[in-house]
Amino acid sequence: MTIAKEYLDKLINVTSKAAISSSFLVGKKDKVAADKAAVDSMRTELNKINMIGEIVIGEGSLDQAPMLYTGEILGNKNGPEFDIAVDPLEGTNFAANNLPGAMSVIAMAEKGNLFKAPETYMNKIATSKNEKGLIDLDYTVKKNISNLADFKNTDPSKLTACLLDRPRHKKIIDELRELKVNLVLISDGDVSGALLVSKPEYKVDIFLGIGGGPEGVLAASALDCYDCHFQGRFIFDKDKDIKEARKMGITDMDKKYELSEIIKGDSIFCATAITNCLPTKSNNKDVNALKGIIKDNNNIFSTETIFTHKSLSQKDIIKKKVFFDNV
Repeated sequence: MTIAKEYLDKLINVTSKAAISSSFLVGKKDKVAADKAAVDSMRTELNKINMIGEIVIGEGSLDQAPMLYTGEILGNKNGPEFDIAVDPLEGTNFAANNLPGAMSVIAMAEKGNLFKAPETYMNKIATSKNEKGLIDLDYTVKKNISNLADFKNTDPSKLTACLLDRPRHKKIIDELRELKVNLVLISDGDVSGALLVSKPEYKVDIFLGIGGGPEGVLAASALDCYDCHFQGRFIFDKDKDIKEARKMGITDMDKKYELSEIIKGDSIFCATAITNCLPTKSNNKDVNALKGIIKDNNNIFSTETIFTHKSLSQKDIIKKKVFFDNV
């Protein structure tokens, strides 16, 4: 079974409306309000779609989140069944402080084909499609970088690695610096960070480190259509996390997941920029591949969305004018 193209169009509308809703709070120093605006809008738009859509990655469990919680059924209850993963506002701090990197994200797969990740951390690694088999989560940083440099017939000093700027990554960062690898350290945004390996123009060769488990599923969904290399392993620090994982059917707590085990079959991924996203270069100038929300006039907004639709082999950035009457 493949997912009809009409659902791609609908999901682009979903993330566009969520991004616009959140954009009114950009720079207001209130990340909770910015997130809520995106959540409310995304849920409203999803409920208009002909489908039975189950949230498998959302805002948390029912007792943690009143809307877009894990297990919530959305859509008008007519039409095909889908698994849905959402992050209505990735980069809450970016939005609150009007910094690049805030986006509204959604992924959809056929029922039963999107991994239900526990609310815990995940150690992950991602590279472009050419590096399959060369890079592995179980290799040392030095071996991965050496393999990558050899494959690209270059020196480690010509490579760029992206990872979250966290104290837990000090050892990895120190090793990368010792190897003279260029670093892109990000304060938030697992999904946008992983996306940077998808195209050569983003100038990132490897994404690695520990981030959120649910965000890992979204990152894998983003890279699926690009045929990129992705591996992830959940990290369970607490007994309650292990118990929750077992309830979800996870039996091997040390299992290393390949991309094909996280998302299967046909899939759609959409991410609409709220602020500018995906840094790149054009004519030797620093630019962003994805521009944030711009209000044109009255209730018309300019949006830019990166999307993939696996069965149609579509992956691109679409620019749209969106009418938004909830101003």
